[in-house]
Amino acid sequence: MPIIVDVDVMLARRKMAVGTLAERIGITPANLAVLKNGRAKAVRFTTLDAICRVLDCQPGDVLRWEPGPDA
Repeated sequence: MPIIVDVDVMLARRKMAVGTLAERIGITPANLAVLKNGRAKAVRFTTLDAICRVLDCQPGDVLRWEPGPDA
């Protein structure tokens, strides 16, 4: 999929654990792992808002587009 999720990059920059972020944004660590590993089919704006608020970043810091092989 050409949408790349860089939550792990922002977590490293903020020196924050996945479990800590999951707790602060109110989702399970398993659901955050699905998003972080690029297996999510969708993300709610409320979840994206919470991620950006907790990590003090912009949506473009955690999501980016790269052309796929058929682009």
